[in-house]
Amino acid sequence: MISLNGAPEILLAAALALASALTVVLVRRRRRKSPDELERLRRLDVNRHGRLATGQILDFVEPPPGKAGPRLMTYKYNVGGVGYEAAQDISALPGVVKVARRAAGQVVNLKYDPRRPTNSILACEEWSGIPVLDSAGERHQAPLSAADKPAEQS
Repeated sequence: MISLNGAPEILLAAALALASALTVVLVRRRRRKSPDELERLRRLDVNRHGRLATGQILDFVEPPPGKAGPRLMTYKYNVGGVGYEAAQDISALPGVVKVARRAAGQVVNLKYDPRRPTNSILACEEWSGIPVLDSAGERHQAPLSAADKPAEQS
C-alpha cells in the first residue's frame, strides 16, 4: 500500500517550483527587446564609444512607393588600411532620410567601433555624419529630425 504521509508538502513544493519557473519565463520575455530597439541601442553605443573616420556614400536604396521596407544607405570607408563596405537602415531617422536621397557620392563622416571596425554608423538619434548644402553652398550636418532642422532665414 502507498503511504500518503508528506503528500501535501510534496505538492506544495512542486507548486512553488512551477510558479518560480513560470515567473522566470515571464520576466525574461518581458525584458526581451525588439529588433528595432536593439538596433537603436547599437547605433547609440557606436556613437558614444566609436571613432571618427571618413567614408563615401555609394547608394541609397528605398522600397518601392507604397511598400514597407528598410531605407538603406550603402557606404565605404577605410580603417587601418583595410577597406570596408557597409549599409545602414536609416528608416528610424526621418531627418537623415530626407537628405539621403541626394547623398550618393558625397564624402561623409562615420563612426566605427575600434574593437570591431565592421560595426559602423553614418547617423544615429544623437549625431549625423551626413552633410547637407544650404542655399549658400555651405556644408552642414544633416538634421537628426524635422524638429532639428534650422529655420529658414529671410
